[in-house]
Amino acid sequence: MTTLSIVGISGSLSNPSRTTVLVDTILKAVANRGGHKTNLLKVSDSAPALFAATSPADVGKDARQFLDLIEGADLLVVGTPVYRASYTGALKHVFDLVDHRRFGSKPVALAATGGSPLHGLVIEHQLRPLFGFLNALTLPTSVYAVEGDFSNYAISSAAIHERIERVVAEALTQLTRSRAERLNARSAATAAVA
Repeated sequence: MTTLSIVGISGSLSNPSRTTVLVDTILKAVANRGGHKTNLLKVSDSAPALFAATSPADVGKDARQFLDLIEGADLLVVGTPVYRASYTGALKHVFDLVDHRRFGSKPVALAATGGSPLHGLVIEHQLRPLFGFLNALTLPTSVYAVEGDFSNYAISSAAIHERIERVVAEALTQLTRSRAERLNARSAATAAVA
């Protein structure tokens, strides 16, 4: 059984960050239930390398490693704090640098944090269209958390933990489907050659 690559991206530039905690919690739940390798990428840690590139042609070695992990992931968990009713500009910059051809049908779990429940639709109105453009497959369940859902930068809300369980179940189901499709495609290609 091949270990799949599960990559989480926190679009927060703050440290500590509730967004990073949320993405990391989802990653750990996927790893615990599926036994997959995970990587947590923080835009804040790689910002100097990422922001030095103004286009994909300008991407340096450090930023390239960051982007390669994203492009090569079997599943992405993407989280952002809500800034002015949208995802962060830093997160958008990351997705301006990636090779869009690497996202076709890639499953993506979406998460966001905000100061008010009123910003919860940022996932539907901002993040889903971004990944729709990339031709990725966003999972039906998303996770939106507000400050009151955390205690000392740990998720304390039972409702948020329940949503995380739902998104993890959907992610693992989609990973199983994706793996089966790849195996069927390989078998068909081998049979055609033979």
